[in-house]
Amino acid sequence: MRSLPYASVLLACGLAAACAKTSSTASSGDPPASASTAAPVETHSRLTRVADRSLVCMVNNAYMGKAQIPVEVDGKTYFGCCAMCKERLAREPETRTAKDPLSGEVVDKALAVIATDADGNVLYFASDENVTRFESTPR
Repeated sequence: MRSLPYASVLLACGLAAACAKTSSTASSGDPPASASTAAPVETHSRLTRVADRSLVCMVNNAYMGKAQIPVEVDGKTYFGCCAMCKERLAREPETRTAKDPLSGEVVDKALAVIATDADGNVLYFASDENVTRFESTPR
C-alpha cells in the first residue's frame, strides 16, 4: 500500500513534465507531438502546410497546436496567443504581414499559405505555387 502514493507522485511529476515540455515546445515554434491530431496538414519533403491558421500565433510566428485568439482587422482574421499579441495585431500593421521566403513579396498573414519547416519555423507564402517552388529549390 505504501507504494501506491509513491506511484501517484511519480505519475503526477511525469504528467507535469510532459505539460511543461509541450508548453516550451509550443512557445519555441515547434509543432507539438500531438499537432497531427489537432488539424489536418499536408506534408512535403521539407515543409508541412498548416491547414488551420488559427493554430498559429501570428505575432510570434509560432505553431501553437491549439486554437488561438482571433483578431478581426479590416474584415480579415489574424490569430494571437495572448492579450498582448491580440493588442499588437490590432494596433501594429507590421505584425500582420510577412515576407514570402521564395519571392520576397510582402504577404498578408490572414491570406497567406502557411507552412512550417523541419525546424518548426512558421513561413508565410503568397501562393501554393510559391510553396511548391520553394520545395523544389535546392538549399
